[in-house]
Amino acid sequence: MPELPMFPLGTVLFPYMPLSLRLFEQRYLVMLAQMIESEQPQFGVVLIERGQEVGGGEHRFQLGTLALISEMAGGEGFVAVNAEGGSRFEVTGWLDDDPYPRADIRFLEPLEWHDSLQGLRDETEQAVRRALAVASEFTEQRWASVVELSSDPLEACWQLAGIAPVGELDQLSFLGAISMRELLTAVRDRATDAAESFASAWSTGPGPTSPDSGAPDSGDLDSGDLDGPDSGADS
Repeated sequence: MPELPMFPLGTVLFPYMPLSLRLFEQRYLVMLAQMIESEQPQFGVVLIERGQEVGGGEHRFQLGTLALISEMAGGEGFVAVNAEGGSRFEVTGWLDDDPYPRADIRFLEPLEWHDSLQGLRDETEQAVRRALAVASEFTEQRWASVVELSSDPLEACWQLAGIAPVGELDQLSFLGAISMRELLTAVRDRATDAAESFASAWSTGPGPTSPDSGAPDSGDLDSGDLDGPDSGADS
């Protein structure tokens, strides 16, 4: 089983989705220093159920995604890292956290795209974009409903999972899909539920304070240079 440096986070990383981190804690700076000479520096990202990205007390889930580092830049007391989600994996055993979290992993089979899924993919995209549009009326969203997806259908399917305005446990269930049909169906159904939930709250509550509240920039998932969430991993 491959051994992998690990970074537990409060968010789920999906294949083909961007990740941006600002690392402060010494153990993660050591991790970066040890992998900097690698041909492809990478680490694993798993969701934590509680606690912060650093420190103790968190529950680590066993399902995760490789983060493939594309850029590192030093700042005053921190290192900024840009990465993109790669292969999915399952943790088979956690190792000693000294000097940083590590685990033995097993890679999961990659999902395959089939042209017969195009209709379901279109339904899923429509559901996700509608959910983002409705959700943006209530709270600031990382992704706008008009965000541009990759032209590659496989990448775009994972990106739809990554931008859907749902909770982390729903995202984790997406990550564990065993087929592309299962993934798209789950994303479509949960995005539809999310849109209906927001719309219901709007019809019974005070609604948004202004038409433009929380409206983010559209972004571009196909550009390769879009920042992901900032972990704020500061000890």
